[in-house]
Amino acid sequence: MSTPKLLLTDLVSGVNHVPSNYIRPISDRPNLTHVQSSDGSIPLIDLGALHGPNHSQIIKQIGLACQNEGFFQIKNHGIPETMISNIMKIAREFFRLPEEERLKSYSDDPSKTTRLSTSFNVKTEKVSNWRDFLRLHCYPLEDYMQEWPTNPPSFRKEVGEYCTNVRGLVLRLLEAISESLGLGRNYISNQLGKHGQHMAMNYYPPCPQPELTYGLPGHTDPNLITILLQDDVPGLQVLIDGKWVAVNPIPNTFIINIGDQMQVLSNDRYKSVLHRAVVNSNKERISVPTFYCPSSDAVIGPARELIDGEHPAIYRNFTYQEYYDKFWNRGLATKCCLDMFRASSTT
Repeated sequence: MSTPKLLLTDLVSGVNHVPSNYIRPISDRPNLTHVQSSDGSIPLIDLGALHGPNHSQIIKQIGLACQNEGFFQIKNHGIPETMISNIMKIAREFFRLPEEERLKSYSDDPSKTTRLSTSFNVKTEKVSNWRDFLRLHCYPLEDYMQEWPTNPPSFRKEVGEYCTNVRGLVLRLLEAISESLGLGRNYISNQLGKHGQHMAMNYYPPCPQPELTYGLPGHTDPNLITILLQDDVPGLQVLIDGKWVAVNPIPNTFIINIGDQMQVLSNDRYKSVLHRAVVNSNKERISVPTFYCPSSDAVIGPARELIDGEHPAIYRNFTYQEYYDKFWNRGLATKCCLDMFRASSTT
């Protein structure tokens, strides 16, 4: 008896229709004809100007983007083009490995710190998502690197260097975001306990009927801030003013989005915004998000400096572990997990 296919990539090879367990109800489909082009609606910020005479202007741009869109793109970020191309090459090579080699990393246990899986949470969801992913914990690097795949041969070296460089970029962004809120430059970093960093390599195979399914449905990110690297195939869409907007890739830029923890720390000044990944019938797509977050025991709540008579605390204090457990168990739901942590909530 043949073993069941565990991964989407192997299951759908050569199929000309979407299997029934991937088909969304009619009310919950991408409606691709109603998606708008971004055309400047997602700000592109020159991070190179952060350390020059235009520093205050860049801080203001970052603050406005966090407040209005919850998303922005950055250029001149300091991560070499060669490193960017290498990480995309490694991801592509990994997903092209033979099935038996990839499955060495497979697990459907969300608590595993290195795992290959599919969809979002195969244990809880009713409709599957058109995605395979390799998820890695990567800070502190020495705690996790020995769990990572050894094939492709340069995987650990290349990915380790990338993780370290992206962490440096995140810390610079956190200083800028703190400053934009009128807080001390180290305020946000100091709230994160020992800090945590995960990344994913997402693989979205070509889909014969992309209008019936999602790579990932609309969701907000449970972490603090996400740094997204994507290839040249469009797929990311952001909800702005009630309309889905396609974010078209710009070479050698990163897309930054505010996560739920940043919305809490900012006492709702900055927004964690719904976004989703759609698929297409012609091309595979690869994206590499880095998720920066508090350590599990860190206590998160609104910054005291942002609370006054006119701006009461919107959220209660909680540990990041409590938040993450609730997020994972409820799955990707349009209703934001933040609502369960409001100061007035009895949930």
